[in-house]
Amino acid sequence: MQSYVLASVIFVIIYIFIATEKVNKAAIAIFGAVLMIALGIVSQEKAIEEYIDFNTIFFLIGMMIVVGILKESGLFEYLAVKSAKISKGNPIVIMVLLSIITAFFSAFLDNVTTVLLITPVMIYIARKLNINPIPLAITVIFASNIGGTATMIGDPPNILIGSQVKLDFIEFANNLSLISIFILIVTIFIFSLIYKNDLKKSKSNSQLLEGLSEDNLIKDNKLLIKSLFVLFIAILGFIFHSQIHLESATIALFAAALLMILSGFEPVKIFKEVEWETIFFFIGLFVMVGALEETGVIKMLAEKLLSITNGNEIVTAISILWLAAIASAFLDNIPFTATMIPLIKITGEISGMDIYPFWWALALGACLGGNGTSIGASANVVTIGMLKEEGINISFGKYLKIGFPVMLISIIISTIYIVLRYY
Repeated sequence: MQSYVLASVIFVIIYIFIATEKVNKAAIAIFGAVLMIALGIVSQEKAIEEYIDFNTIFFLIGMMIVVGILKESGLFEYLAVKSAKISKGNPIVIMVLLSIITAFFSAFLDNVTTVLLITPVMIYIARKLNINPIPLAITVIFASNIGGTATMIGDPPNILIGSQVKLDFIEFANNLSLISIFILIVTIFIFSLIYKNDLKKSKSNSQLLEGLSEDNLIKDNKLLIKSLFVLFIAILGFIFHSQIHLESATIALFAAALLMILSGFEPVKIFKEVEWETIFFFIGLFVMVGALEETGVIKMLAEKLLSITNGNEIVTAISILWLAAIASAFLDNIPFTATMIPLIKITGEISGMDIYPFWWALALGACLGGNGTSIGASANVVTIGMLKEEGINISFGKYLKIGFPVMLISIIISTIYIVLRYY
């Protein structure tokens, strides 16, 4: 069997296991990577030296440590309860405020971590005010993925694109922040209409608020100040990383090390906050995609894409956007993005097209497309899983009925944006 066929077969089988979640995704990704090396499809030296993107790996580790320490301060719980008090018990206003808070933090922190912190408080508020938590949950899921779209560090697909294509924080902000804010506003408005009957204000809502207090939710004021100070330094570093000639991974690890020193936490405790499953999933994924690139599979796919679009830049950009959106709704957007990056690079080499707009089409499609189904993005799976543990069930079909059409609206807006902005 030729190497490119063998590599394709292994990749597809591993991808099916990842998509169906029949086996732990980190374990199966590492298994696939080792299999590629053991069968001689890609050499061990090349896998480690060329294909594993250590900038992404160490960036994720650094930011996970920072977030792990920040959450100990109680900031997220404070903001969620404070928003409920500001709303004066109006469920629609609570939904809007929770969405804005979620989107904001998802732009600067890992969106999975954001929903891990917001969801328990959201459930608590919904129960305290006797309102349906499902509309709040679905809106928070959308806000986390839309907020993550806005910056280079907000969502794993963007982290991958930024690291492997050498696009900086400023470029992501210039190209994606305003359209993300616009899509967030439209999305919140749509959900306000969809759920207006489920989130009606009653007199009892205001009375029930009396049982909520944010006063004791900030557990450690000194830790909060230190964490926000270090996070601010890190964000400044990401913004000016090209001027100071430091990669995002170096800045993230510096912030992590500094905050561990300032906080006084034992590193052993903090390292437990790192999502090692995600880290090893990325490592396995990089090697498998590298094997596809090594054997020429990516080049063949690029040639196929060009033949379908006839080399038309606008058609190619829109095709990438919609392909990314539909694929990311049903498949994990991380492996899809990792596969598309070398494909787009080779497409540019073959055709000579300006591929700069393609990166923003890919980012918008991969990040926003994840909103389409309950399994489209990690934030969706985590939020719905936490709700299920509390006896609140959002079935695949129930989510699809609401989520997929609203996701399509965001992709239509993105299509118009790509055409008007770049062509």
